[in-house]
Amino acid sequence: MKTKYKLSRKTIVVIVCMMHLLVSSVKAAPARQFYHLLIYHVKDNTQEKSTDKFLAEAWLPALHRAGLKQVGVFKTLNIDTAADKKIYVLTAYQSLAQFHKISKLLAADQELNVKGAAYADAKYDAPPFIRKEVILMEAFAGMPIWKAPVFTTPRSERIYELRSYESATEKLYQNKVHMFNEGNEMKIFERIGAQPVFYGEVLAGSRMPNLMYMTTYSDKKSRDEHWKIFGNDPEWKRLSALPEYQHNMQKAEVIFLTPTEYSDF
Repeated sequence: MKTKYKLSRKTIVVIVCMMHLLVSSVKAAPARQFYHLLIYHVKDNTQEKSTDKFLAEAWLPALHRAGLKQVGVFKTLNIDTAADKKIYVLTAYQSLAQFHKISKLLAADQELNVKGAAYADAKYDAPPFIRKEVILMEAFAGMPIWKAPVFTTPRSERIYELRSYESATEKLYQNKVHMFNEGNEMKIFERIGAQPVFYGEVLAGSRMPNLMYMTTYSDKKSRDEHWKIFGNDPEWKRLSALPEYQHNMQKAEVIFLTPTEYSDF
């Protein structure tokens, strides 16, 4: 014998509303950003100043006009004495289509052409940099949108720590990404107040397979204190000891950076 159930009008309305809320929450999930990391290699103070002038007076204003309101520009810590002097320019795009659109806008920007003329027309024997390199990343699923840090300390004291984790194989690399996302390694940084700016899966670069991420601190002392807390954190010790996450990282490169005066964050 079959039993027939008839839902009341009120019940149907409630179910429909719940379905709409579920669909809305799925649609509202933010898309993963794409990060463009441009790295200038400079040999001396002359090249550094030339590139600084171009970035501060021409490039960043052009990016702002094109719709990118937050652009990070950083330098190797103690760049004057560093063996490898670098200037890093970090931008975030909502999609690759936006990246392509803004690239076309920049190419047609007359103000950029005028204010950046000295940089663009530099002679072959007096270039503003040695070489440039570009790294393209897609945001981690666990942190799909970057976040600018908040500080009360002077810019000159702030530390931005950029890390690159290289893996032996693509499978091990994906395992390390999983450790950050599903393993909640990112949550530890947030809980201890390390102020992560971004986590990115490298799509194009010179050290693949690898991931990169940036955390920030008010000064070097704060950075060292936070990493000591991280290393002693019970959750990190548990996570790093799990058998499924062993040997997923082969090499770590740690780069300490300071923001320029004209950087947006």
